[in-house]
Amino acid sequence: MNTALINMAMQTTLAAIEPRTIAQRAAESAHENLWITAGYFLAAIVGVALLLSFLGMALIYIERKVAAAFQCRIGPNRVGPWGLLQTVADTLKLVFKEDFVPQMADRTLHMIAPFLALLVPVVLLALIPYSPALQVADLNIGILFITAIGGFGVMGILIAGWSSNNKWSMIGAMRAGAQIISYELSATLALLVVVLFSGTMSLTGIVQSQEDGWWIWRGHAAGLCAFIIYLVASTAELNRTPFDIPEGESELTAGFHTEYSGLRFAFFFLAEFINMFTVSALTATLFLGGWMPFHIGDWTSFNSAMDAIPPSIWFLGKVTAIIFVIMWFRWTFPRLRVDQLMHLEWKVLLPIGFANLFIAAIIVLANAYPYPVAGQ
Repeated sequence: MNTALINMAMQTTLAAIEPRTIAQRAAESAHENLWITAGYFLAAIVGVALLLSFLGMALIYIERKVAAAFQCRIGPNRVGPWGLLQTVADTLKLVFKEDFVPQMADRTLHMIAPFLALLVPVVLLALIPYSPALQVADLNIGILFITAIGGFGVMGILIAGWSSNNKWSMIGAMRAGAQIISYELSATLALLVVVLFSGTMSLTGIVQSQEDGWWIWRGHAAGLCAFIIYLVASTAELNRTPFDIPEGESELTAGFHTEYSGLRFAFFFLAEFINMFTVSALTATLFLGGWMPFHIGDWTSFNSAMDAIPPSIWFLGKVTAIIFVIMWFRWTFPRLRVDQLMHLEWKVLLPIGFANLFIAAIIVLANAYPYPVAGQ
């Protein structure tokens, strides 16, 4: 009886917060008033732009404070209260800093590269379900689209290194290409495990499939293993320590962006932090239930208390925890050598990823757990 009441209450709660994207609302309003449709599109563009600006400044400030805590320092504390305006001051410095292109560089490609590097995370920001009512667009091939466009992000780095006409930039770009393409394989295998469990490639569908439990623990050992593989592989794709050999300052000056300054350098810097947020948001969506609350069996009081927390707060808390873990990696582990980095991918993560995908397929085929399928 109690279980039936809990299921009924959960279904009522989900019905009350039926996910609807901004794109769906715009399509519905197109038959009535095109001005409303235009307003939705404008709101989506402005919202993504504001989120982009806020995340860039906030994450840089947070990373400085986290680094300071690990190194027993105070961190930014001079400009503004608690140093909050330090990032604003640095942004203004980069905006007004002299911007130059090397004389022998390919000027057109050199100027385009930073925009290509920033394009991918901006597009992904529009696909992430932040809450049932806050998502720009949801694609029924969401995972496939993310995998495809994610691989396109390396083009900005490769073009930046090649067009700079600098050997250090070129070596850094080649390292980045080899690293990102290699670790994309393991990340994709981890994504396929979630697709098997949830029965859909839609991000909203994946979130809804975790109504009865998050895949990190409900997917048996396969879910936890896929989570670890995806987190490690995604961190490597971010080019952050300990996987930052494409811009290793002790070897390559600054790697692929050695010849960049001013606003265009800021775009590469911003792309790294926005990518960190998108990776954390996707990890939370795929393995930690996204905006879904945490429930434990028939603990009615506990589950009701969890339901009282807004979905957006759940999502923000999960993403914040993953971002902290990624920052923790940076300030804990030393930089890997090139051979160590490739050994980790091709001889450790990739074989484990294939084995884990095979185990997940057996679990689903054997119906070892009643996995929900989208639309049924």
